[in-house]
Amino acid sequence: MDLGLAGKAAVVTGSSRGLGFASARALVGEGARVCLCARGAERLADAVDELRGLADTEDAVVGVEADLSTADGVAAVIDHAVDTFGGLDILVNNVGKAGGGGVVDTPDTEWQAALDHTLFPAIRASRQAVPHLRQRGGGVIIMIASIWGRESGGRMTYNAVKAAEISLGKALAGQLASDNIRVNSVAPGSVSFPGGSWATRQAEDPEGMAAFVARELPFGRFGRAEEVGDVVAFLASSRASWISGACITVDGCQSKAQF
Repeated sequence: MDLGLAGKAAVVTGSSRGLGFASARALVGEGARVCLCARGAERLADAVDELRGLADTEDAVVGVEADLSTADGVAAVIDHAVDTFGGLDILVNNVGKAGGGGVVDTPDTEWQAALDHTLFPAIRASRQAVPHLRQRGGGVIIMIASIWGRESGGRMTYNAVKAAEISLGKALAGQLASDNIRVNSVAPGSVSFPGGSWATRQAEDPEGMAAFVARELPFGRFGRAEEVGDVVAFLASSRASWISGACITVDGCQSKAQF
């Protein structure tokens, strides 16, 4: 199926590895021009090199080293993408992290860090992207959320900021529909990839992780990053032209929510 993404300009945040990289790879595979970003220069350079090997032209993939927990970092990424590609059609908000534990032992600094590294980058990047999407006559914003934003589970701070991202996506979808801008969220379940938290846990506690898989994952395996990336590419395309304000679960039936 041709998704009609050839020549489209995209930004994928937090894209040097994992779900962000898989999303960028899927978009590049469909012919899109993609701006990657990350804080780590070496890993970012490796990711850009790998995706340039898949692209039709070397200048179809660029990278920006930036800290997206800051307003300046977000601005640098969006501005570079627009300057390089001449506009913007797609924004994938993927960057995020959250720490802390229970409500009593989680200080304000952990809550603020969760907001600064997850919710505020999505707010700022979306705010900066919208004028450029309007200039194109429309576009797409996608939030990489989590099943733990749809229902209780996972780390408390992560649960809260991912729920906020889904809510943000729904609100933006209604606001921006008249501009022909679609906004959706993707809610992955437990996905294992090199360097990710699940891969680390598998290496440290193979028996415990095997028990987790048997107990929690009906298909008997972790999800793969490319399975999420493929959904992102579809939602970014005109094939999903009547999908907006939705949250698409990609979890192999892990979550318990009915909606």
